[in-house]
Amino acid sequence: MPGANARALEKARSMPADCLILDLEDAVAPDGKAVARERIASAVTEGGYGPRELIVRVNGLNTPWGADDVAAMAQLPIDAVLFPKVDAPDDVVEAVGALDAGGAPADLPVWIMAETARCILRIDAIAGAHDRLAAVVMGTADLAKETRVRDTADRIGFITALSLCVMAARANGLDVLDGVHFDLNDEGGLRAACTQGRDMGFDGKTLIHPKQIAAANDVFGPSEGEVENARQIVTAWGQARAEGLGVVVVNGRLVEQLHVDEAKRILALAKAIAGSSAD
Repeated sequence: MPGANARALEKARSMPADCLILDLEDAVAPDGKAVARERIASAVTEGGYGPRELIVRVNGLNTPWGADDVAAMAQLPIDAVLFPKVDAPDDVVEAVGALDAGGAPADLPVWIMAETARCILRIDAIAGAHDRLAAVVMGTADLAKETRVRDTADRIGFITALSLCVMAARANGLDVLDGVHFDLNDEGGLRAACTQGRDMGFDGKTLIHPKQIAAANDVFGPSEGEVENARQIVTAWGQARAEGLGVVVVNGRLVEQLHVDEAKRILALAKAIAGSSAD
C-alpha cells in the first residue's frame, strides 16, 4: 500500500488480507517521502486494522531517506520493518542496529527483500544473519531488471532464485513470500503464478492491487478437501497409536509422522483463517 495514499491506507482496514505492507520505498515518489511517513504513522497509531499484520517497507539505509524512515517507524505499533536491497548478512545486522538506535522494541522483527543477484547468491548466510530476521520477500521485478531475466508466464528464469530463497527460509525457520504479479487484468496468470508459488513452498504471495486478494487467498488457503483429509490423518494416527498399531493407511495412502505434522499444519492454518475471517 503506497504510504502517501491516505485513501489506500483507509481502505486497507477492510481488506481480506493477512498482511499489509505500508510502503515508503518504490510506491512513493522522492518528494512524497516525508508525507508518506506522516500518513503511515498517523494510520497505524489510529489503528483499526484488526488481525492484519502491519509491515512498513522503508527505504534502504544507503539512501537519503532510509535513516529518517527507520527513526520515524521504530516505535510505532507495527509488526515488522521490511528492508529493501539487502545484499549481505551485514545488511541485516545493520538494519537491526538502526532499529535499536531508533528505540524500537527489542523483539521487533526484521523482514528483507530478496531482489538482487548478490542477495540470491548469499541468501543462506543472509537468512541466518540475525535472530530478529523473520521473513524473506521476493522482489522479482528488481531482480529481473538486474539480471535481465524475462518475465515469462512460466517464470523459468526465476526458478533457481525462488527455490534458493525457499530453501534458505526453511533452513532458518523464516516465512517466505513470493513476488508480485503486475498484470492486473490477467486473472488466469495470477492464479497460475500463485499455484506455482504454493507448490514451490512459499507461504503466500505479495500483491499490488485489492482485486488480486481473492485469487491469492483461494490458492494459498487449504481447500475443504485438504482440511478434511488432514482431519482424517490426525484422527487415524491417534487411533492407531492408541491401539498399538505401527502402520496407518488413510484413503489408500500410507501415513507416517511427517504426514501427520503436515496435516496438523494445515488444520492450524485453516483455524487461523477462520478466526481471521470472524474478526
